[in-house]
Amino acid sequence: MQSLNEAVFINDIISRSVFEDCGSYGDITSNAIFDTQAQACAFIRSKETGILSGSYLLKPNFNTIDPALDVNILLSDGQPLNPGTYICTLHGSTRSILAGERIALNFLQRLSGIATATALLVQLIAHTNAKLLDTRKTTPTLRYFEKRAVTDGGGINHRFGLFDMILIKDTHVKAAGGVTQALLKVQASDAVRNRGVKIEVEVQTWDEFLEAVELSPDRIMLDNMHLPAMAACVALLHEKKLPIELEASGNITATTIASVAETGVDFISVGAITHSVKTLDIHLVIE
Repeated sequence: MQSLNEAVFINDIISRSVFEDCGSYGDITSNAIFDTQAQACAFIRSKETGILSGSYLLKPNFNTIDPALDVNILLSDGQPLNPGTYICTLHGSTRSILAGERIALNFLQRLSGIATATALLVQLIAHTNAKLLDTRKTTPTLRYFEKRAVTDGGGINHRFGLFDMILIKDTHVKAAGGVTQALLKVQASDAVRNRGVKIEVEVQTWDEFLEAVELSPDRIMLDNMHLPAMAACVALLHEKKLPIELEASGNITATTIASVAETGVDFISVGAITHSVKTLDIHLVIE
């Protein structure tokens, strides 16, 4: 993230999450049942097989609610989970543990779901040289967490936002009057001349691909192309020995991703690993 102070960013998101759940009155249910001296031990564990992500948020979450709460992280992000795998233990105020429970689980379940979905697709293309990329199809304000979850699952982050890489989409192409016109304007821009950012352009047809190749961008995205067309694009770049990366994109699923990778593309971007992920079942238990 641009100029990211990770600790400040995490604490800000956590503080807002705690206020969203606890408001100005706190957990009125737990406060009615337990007095301020009540103590408990608890643990968080997985109920499913998957990949862990988000454990780095547990201490900030629980300690924002109660700095005296003892939070012991047992497993690193990126590690495998199985039913019964312990992720952390907690000791301290019963009120505090219960106040932080849902926030902690919401983050862990979603981020571990992203890491798990990513790991599945990475495994399906492991026999090729293709690398799995995420997209900007993330939850607003939570992009950093979700993209970090992708790397925990073995994927690679695409651009973080609109500021760190030029990506000429089909909408840019149409508004500019074509691939050539859009690329020429980009190549003459201050972002390229002064900052040296990479240029990627999206193409949807063979003719658009040939237009893009003539101007040698860093990467060409092959959007919703059929497999034979993708393979032909790869073959042409190899034949001409051009150092242009190829990225496949567009409704790629677990069923189709291996065939796409086998065309020889360098990258495959899949928005579903962040925008349509199934959360992983993780729970907190009071001992």
